[in-house]
Amino acid sequence: MKVLNFTIIKLTICLVTGILLGYFTSINWALLLVIAFVFIIILFIIFIMDKNKFKQSVWFGLFTFISMTIIGALTVKLHNPINFKNHYTQKVSLNNTSTHTVKFKVREVLKPGNYYDKYIVDILSLEDENAKGKILINIEKDTTYNLLKVDDIYISKLQFKDLIHPLNPHQFDYKKYLEKQYIYHQVFTTNNALYYSGSKKISLLGLADNIRIFINKKLEAYHYKTDELAIINALFLGQRQDISKAVYTNYTNAGAIHILAVSGLHVGIILIILNFILKPIAQLKYGNTIKTILLVLILWCFAIIAGLSASVTRAVTMFSIVAIAMNIKRPTNIFNTLAISVFVLLLIKPMFLFDVGFQLSYLAVFSIVTIDPFLYKIWQPKNWILDKYWHTFTVTISAQLGIIPISLYYFHQFPGLFFISNLVVIPLLGIVLALGILVILLAICNIPYNFVASTFGYIISLMNNFISWVSYQEAFIFKDIPFNIWYVFASYIFIITLVWFLIKKHVASFKFFLISIIVVQLAIFYTKFKKPTNTLIVFHKSRYSLLADVKNDNIIVFDDLDSLSKNNNKIIKDYTVGNHIKSIEKENLKTLFKLKDKYVLVIDSLGIYNFKSVKPDYVLLRQSPKINLNRVIDSLKPKQIIADGSNYKSYIAHWERICLKKEIPFHQTSKKGAFIINY
Repeated sequence: MKVLNFTIIKLTICLVTGILLGYFTSINWALLLVIAFVFIIILFIIFIMDKNKFKQSVWFGLFTFISMTIIGALTVKLHNPINFKNHYTQKVSLNNTSTHTVKFKVREVLKPGNYYDKYIVDILSLEDENAKGKILINIEKDTTYNLLKVDDIYISKLQFKDLIHPLNPHQFDYKKYLEKQYIYHQVFTTNNALYYSGSKKISLLGLADNIRIFINKKLEAYHYKTDELAIINALFLGQRQDISKAVYTNYTNAGAIHILAVSGLHVGIILIILNFILKPIAQLKYGNTIKTILLVLILWCFAIIAGLSASVTRAVTMFSIVAIAMNIKRPTNIFNTLAISVFVLLLIKPMFLFDVGFQLSYLAVFSIVTIDPFLYKIWQPKNWILDKYWHTFTVTISAQLGIIPISLYYFHQFPGLFFISNLVVIPLLGIVLALGILVILLAICNIPYNFVASTFGYIISLMNNFISWVSYQEAFIFKDIPFNIWYVFASYIFIITLVWFLIKKHVASFKFFLISIIVVQLAIFYTKFKKPTNTLIVFHKSRYSLLADVKNDNIIVFDDLDSLSKNNNKIIKDYTVGNHIKSIEKENLKTLFKLKDKYVLVIDSLGIYNFKSVKPDYVLLRQSPKINLNRVIDSLKPKQIIADGSNYKSYIAHWERICLKKEIPFHQTSKKGAFIINY
């Protein structure tokens, strides 16, 4: 049966289309609401007219799909609190300098940074007026204070700061990431500035946080190592904040990072375990119904405790549908099940569509159910153990085929030994989850450290060591792979048509496969055509100067970085990977750059700028030169002044005032980001 024959799949595609339309356009939500209402009325009229007919007209289907697309766009607008009058941005005029009295409730505890503890909080009131909205709060680290707890309420004088886009090209856009969670501002404060105002009625998130704290306190009695406890928190409680950077990097390099994100794999194994434990209930009167209700309730309790992340919510939604179908003896189609879970989740949380974990999860599952049956048939060993390992291998390959393009797009690396990691870890994961559930129950019951707890800790440690060994095989880790969005689309078209051709092997599938090769070539040609060329970039780098001259497929880097920074220059790495540049050269910083008919004069701490034969178009100030900028402007008459990240803030503020008075453009990289000159 063809996949798109299922109505729910078509409706889900329309919903996704609508969400994309709603996110990337600025259509007013009220207008969308009116349009949706009109289309639903028309749809109802068509249904009444066609209900007694033997065959419904094509108009009913057409208006259904259009209505669902509009509902998708409307869902995005209605879920965004900034569109409504009670949002804090509608209450007062916000800027980066004024302070406001804010009452807020802690919503989520994030992974701390080097200098700040981070939280997402819900605003309750602003200047004693009821308000809503989420902000990111950064609290200066202080060991004399306890961390804030979910559902705690505080009052403080806060200064709202705009989120800023990355200051250099092709860096991670934290502003966009937060905006997709409806967070538009951040604040910086200290513990001393917060006034505790009690705790509100406990929320689901607060209850989950309390349960996690309770479980962790009980596990302390077993004296697990820090890395072991961090993995336990990730696997069972959905919390990855405590995982060290080294351990997280090891799992990433080994291609086993999905193990640390509670997802379909974990929930599927837990469902199998629960189904076995609750099997006796099925013998009772209404046993299947009771068992199904218990299964779904336990799965959702687990999802809440795990923080309701995109991956765990997706997995629990899907497996709840599977559990219901399994216990009421109804046949299910996996594509229908996937579509229903996507449909329900995106109606409730439309921004999940842009969540990387959400995308990877569904692509992996879709690939497994599509490709794995055909790969598995290639060889079916009679030995039970060999058969299980072969099936694990085919499932792993199928999943990787589905996520490789989008994984390369987001992370620009490919773990060559992913199949080895998965062949060892995935069979082990069932034992780990079963033992872990038992250990947590034993800890809760205050049963002293025992053989089960010891064995569990040993297995976790063994798994970490194995992953660490795999990650150290650096020859098999392919990093800094350039991969843009056009490559993603072209790759998926190629993979889909290739799989279709290998399965069906007819003329039509072969034609589409050949077309996909042309699409891949077009993506490559377009990428080469769009490469930057003849471009000078003044990057922002705090305390240093960093420039680059891009010519065709080559980049020449000029900097004054120390040896450690030179070897770990992520700014240049991100730029070269983002622009598919392979050749990198390094030169010492120059005083004058000639860019065809343009000149860039660099004035450093020596303050020398006496070039009588050259009238520069741009003047770059670096390392806080002690100059009279009025005299420089009168003497050289440049078109623009640039100040990079190596200058003192007080100097930059002074120069900006002079440029404003002289009516000459001033570019500060610490505010406006990298300065790019095309020549």
